[in-house]
Order: sequence, then structure tokens, then C-alpha cells
Amino acid sequence: VKDRIGKAMIEAAEAAGKIKKDTVIIEPTSGNTGISLAFVCAARGYRLILTMPESMSLERRKLLTHLGAELVLTPAPDGMRGAIERAGQLVKENKNSFMPMQFDNPVNPEIHRKTTAEEIWRDTDGKVDIFVAGVGTGGTLTGVGEVLKKRNKNIKIIAVEPEDSAVISGGKPGPHKIQGIGAGFIPENLNRKIVDEVIRVKNDEAIATAVRLAREEGILAGISSGANVFASLQAAKRPENKGRLIVTIICDTGERYLSMWP
Repeated sequence: VKDRIGKAMIEAAEAAGKIKKDTVIIEPTSGNTGISLAFVCAARGYRLILTMPESMSLERRKLLTHLGAELVLTPAPDGMRGAIERAGQLVKENKNSFMPMQFDNPVNPEIHRKTTAEEIWRDTDGKVDIFVAGVGTGGTLTGVGEVLKKRNKNIKIIAVEPEDSAVISGGKPGPHKIQGIGAGFIPENLNRKIVDEVIRVKNDEAIATAVRLAREEGILAGISSGANVFASLQAAKRPENKGRLIVTIICDTGERYLSMWP
């Protein structure tokens, strides 16, 4: 899903005249948006600097540098806030720079309104009852959720966040292993008004479910995908949801986490 926003944010900035040939693109990332920006910038010839917590997987680091991005690692305990602060410093140091800033860039949820939401509506013939998605930037949940709610107010929107950093449901930020969601703060792009429920997922629940997807379904998915599916299964077990159509997101490939699997 992050491939969509990386391409869309760069194209929107180009159209607005915010990016020139010699502009340095700078962005904080937990990995997947960075990978998206890296292939887009490589294809367009832009220099890209990414800040990322050092706790992210080795595979992500290697993918980013292989695509030509310059990677600045930030202390793991500082989480995404640390990566965001470092990116801000780099923007100040590089006058000819542009930061897409996925957490509050309106292009992020907009591309999901235009694409992801429409695909879900079309593929389910408009019969989706529940939409479940983890919150990183809030773009997917907001973009998809707003469109679905507008077409059917009875559709339930469930947000997923790490048990160890459950800020949306009133908890405290903290370190966790579900890379890509649970940034430790409530992102500007998250429309909390459409969220009907928040399900917290533990590290081991997300990882175990991702392993199940691979070994029982042949779907090689990442840890946040495991969290999404775990939350979806919890919702599906409830008697009131019997026969209801639940849709969730498989965010990325498990190949980006091979060094972390049990």
C-alpha cells in the first residue's frame, strides 16, 4: 500500500513545483514508504535521504541502499519521533530540499480514496461489512474508511495498533516489534471520527499470525499484515459478526523480515 503514496506524493509535489531536478528529497520512514520513495526517486533521478529507527529490519536497510537512497539511522528508543526530528534537522541543513511528510500529507489518504477504497468496493460488490487496518500514518484507514462510510454508514471501521504503543486507544507510546504501525503518536492524517473500534495486538500475536499466513495459506506477508489478520480473526469470532464480510490489508511482503522470523 505504501507504493501508492510514495508515487502519489512525489507526483503531487512535482505538479505543485515543489521539486526540481536538483531538489533533495528527505523523509522519515519505518521502511515501506522509504522503499516506495526510493524506487520513485531512482527512476526520476532525485537524491533521497531517509531517516529510520535503527530497530527496523536489516532487509529494509539493504533494500533502501540498493535502490540508491542515503540512510540515516536514529536511536531505536526514540522511535518514529526520533526519525521525524532528525529529518527536520536535515531539511534545515539542506536549503534545496523537500519533505513529503507522509504523516500529514493529504495526498496520502487521497490516493487511498481514489484507488484502494474503490478496489475494495468493486471486489466485494459493495457488500463489505467491516474494514480492518493497522494505523501507521493513518492514510489507508482514513482514505478507505471515509469512502466506505460515505457509501454505507453501517460499515464498521476497526483500527489496529500495537499493545505496547496503543496511543489511539489511550495508552502510552513505547517500543514494539510490529514495524510499520504504532508510530507512538496520533498522526494528523488519521480521521478518528470514522473509527468505530480499536483492537490492540501483541508482538507475538502479530508475528505468529504472519507465520501462519505463510505456512497455512502460502501468503508471505509482513508483521503488520499479521497484526491486521489477527485483529480480523478476533472480530470474526464474535457471534454478532457471523456471516459478515470482513476486509483487511496485507501491507507488504514477508521477505522484508526474514531475519526476524522465529
